[in-house]
Amino acid sequence: MKLNLKEKAINLRKEGYSYSEILRQVLVARSTLSRWLHSVGLSKKQKQRLTRKKWASIRRGWDKWRETRINKTIAIINHSVKKTKTIKITKEKLWLMGTMLYWAEGAKSKEYRPSQGISFSNSDPKMISFFLLWIKQILKIPKNRIKLDIYLHETKKNEIKDVRKFWSKTTRFSLKKFDKIYYKKHKISSLRKNKGKDYYGLLRIQVRRSTNLNRQITGWIKGICQKWGV
Repeated sequence: MKLNLKEKAINLRKEGYSYSEILRQVLVARSTLSRWLHSVGLSKKQKQRLTRKKWASIRRGWDKWRETRINKTIAIINHSVKKTKTIKITKEKLWLMGTMLYWAEGAKSKEYRPSQGISFSNSDPKMISFFLLWIKQILKIPKNRIKLDIYLHETKKNEIKDVRKFWSKTTRFSLKKFDKIYYKKHKISSLRKNKGKDYYGLLRIQVRRSTNLNRQITGWIKGICQKWGV
């Protein structure tokens, strides 16, 4: 019986089967199998098969790990979304959130640039929508004082119609607001991620006659820093 199993194991090994594959057909201890097969030579073709099987196994393991990570990420995000919905966003909190956002992404008033008005640029539609909400509810800026400019890579020039529609839907401003388009002349690097179908350029929001308001925002930022000792 053992002799038959040994012959079967050797034949399978010569066909390029891995130890794990052989053990599924030959029910012996791994140490026994190793003793039987340690002197069995493999051809180049057989070694290539084992290598392919090894990498296929690694790939399956990687795919499984990636799927687990994605599912875990989605679960954490969904839990956070659900928890956030229970938080009451007061006007004071909205003011603070918008001020922090402008500190990170907006054009600040400086001593060497005292006439800088409110200017905010980003490619994230959610961030753009939030900033427009903030200047409307906190700064009480009417629509007629808001100027919108699109910055787009020249390679996307033939898609400008879709780009204008995208930002019009995002901002809830009419298409007429987006007549001014600035094209970036340099080519997009092949390593950049903003060159695909979901790339709609960058939108710049400017508020007319807002120099003093921008100075006020600068003061808010400084006040917040002083309050927390940073």
